[in-house]
Amino acid sequence: MQIIQSDRLFLLLPLPETKMEIINNVGPVILIALIGFLLKRLGIFRREDGDLLLLLVFNVSLPALIFDAFTQIKLSIDYLFLPAITVVTISTMYLISYFISGAFRLPRKTRGTFIIGTMILNNGFLFPFIYGMYGDEGMARILLFDFMNGFLAFTWVYYLACRYGGNSQHRRTMTKKLLMSPPVWAIILSISLNLSGASIPIFLQDTFKILGEVTIPLIMIALGIYFSPRLIRPLPVFSAILIRMVIGLLIGYVFSEALNLEGLTRTIVLLGTSAPIGFNTLTFASLEDLDKDFAASLLSFSILAGMIYVPLFIFFNG
Repeated sequence: MQIIQSDRLFLLLPLPETKMEIINNVGPVILIALIGFLLKRLGIFRREDGDLLLLLVFNVSLPALIFDAFTQIKLSIDYLFLPAITVVTISTMYLISYFISGAFRLPRKTRGTFIIGTMILNNGFLFPFIYGMYGDEGMARILLFDFMNGFLAFTWVYYLACRYGGNSQHRRTMTKKLLMSPPVWAIILSISLNLSGASIPIFLQDTFKILGEVTIPLIMIALGIYFSPRLIRPLPVFSAILIRMVIGLLIGYVFSEALNLEGLTRTIVLLGTSAPIGFNTLTFASLEDLDKDFAASLLSFSILAGMIYVPLFIFFNG
């Protein structure tokens, strides 16, 4: 409701239909995350269950959602600049966080966690909001934006995690995982099918749609499970979040103005460049013996910031 004050009278007016639509679409997403958090607090779920849910998303529901999104919309080469923006954003994050983390004189493993945290864009966090508001068209564009994010995360960013943590024996394994990644292959195959004009049997389309629709609740429940109120090294944590989200937003704004982006594409660029810190920060910290407690703080408080920022951004820009 909008409240308008007129002398002694407050008038309650209904929100515009588009604003109510945003609330109706985003509200359930937030509630599902709260359910995940409550289930963890009640002892029904553990942090390891969040890992299992995200593994199910990564290998099953997200590839299905990608197929459903990319085969149902009309693709255009006009959007090939989206992965390029991702590369520039991540590269800029590295340069800034490298010098800022050095100024904090952090221990080597904590510094490595700081750097990789600012570089990994948590576009998976954005999927529920974008799918809820913009449907397949929005998902296709955010997935194009996220393609290079995933590639760089499992190559360059993971290399940095190995370098600062020292467990280099995982490099070949992670390269193999990238090459066998279901979401990556889902993007490649679905784009190929789309561009070729090949038709997909109805029963497969329905299967992809059903599996893809569970992606949103699974991600949000996992987010609730991951959240932890414990704060480690407050100044570096909030500095990393500022670099990832605020400076990221400025980068997105510069690109939006320079390329004269409008409408949904502008929204996707601004949200994508300012996404919270990615889940793989904690995954890589665990694999390479980096600062796991610091990684958990980065992830939790960045997600909390995202839970406030993203719905407000969509509300005022929808």
